[in-house]
Amino acid sequence: MSTAQDDLTGRARLRDAAIEAFAAQGFDESLRAIAARAQVTAGLVRHHFGSKQALRAECDATVLERYRRLKEESLRVNPGQVLNHLPTSRESGVLLLYILRSAREGAQAGRQFTEQLINEALALLDQAVSSGLIVPSRNEPARARYLILQSLGALVLYFALYPPKDPEDFSTVVKDYYGQIALPTLELYTEGLFADPGYLNEYLASEAAHIPPAGSAGDTVSR
Repeated sequence: MSTAQDDLTGRARLRDAAIEAFAAQGFDESLRAIAARAQVTAGLVRHHFGSKQALRAECDATVLERYRRLKEESLRVNPGQVLNHLPTSRESGVLLLYILRSAREGAQAGRQFTEQLINEALALLDQAVSSGLIVPSRNEPARARYLILQSLGALVLYFALYPPKDPEDFSTVVKDYYGQIALPTLELYTEGLFADPGYLNEYLASEAAHIPPAGSAGDTVSR
């Protein structure tokens, strides 16, 4: 008979195998294929999780936690450490493709996952503002929503146009993607885009600026 620790280890191994399987092959991947990846019998998947839906829910929660941890770590280290680590991280590649699959899915699970990403981003932005890393926004929830939707949209379009040759090669996938977006993203976020504040000033003076955005990002935060 297996011990409780063995049982926990088997559950974690299955969960991590499922995360990689979903990231590489999509959420239609079979429980049998996931079990084979984890090198266990298919019956153990149902023993530990009961259903594929429950397995997916635990995978979502784990991916969000790992995403949060990587982002929080990036806030605590200097830029050189972040850039030297992230583009070649296998774990980052797994998270990148998993998030891509969830966003492309468009079903209820994908929408819920996206909303969770937005909430996570808002918490991380609050930390970054408090630490002085980034400037505050007039509407922090709206900025968090925009950043996540913008990044997810770019992610979906990029991989639609340039699908990875080997989705199982997570390190190469993330390295290639960041190789394309790193410079323009850092330029835009660091140096801005417009040479003067004219467009922003006109918008703030218009009626549209007083209409809160739809959705959970509608709570206005004054700067």
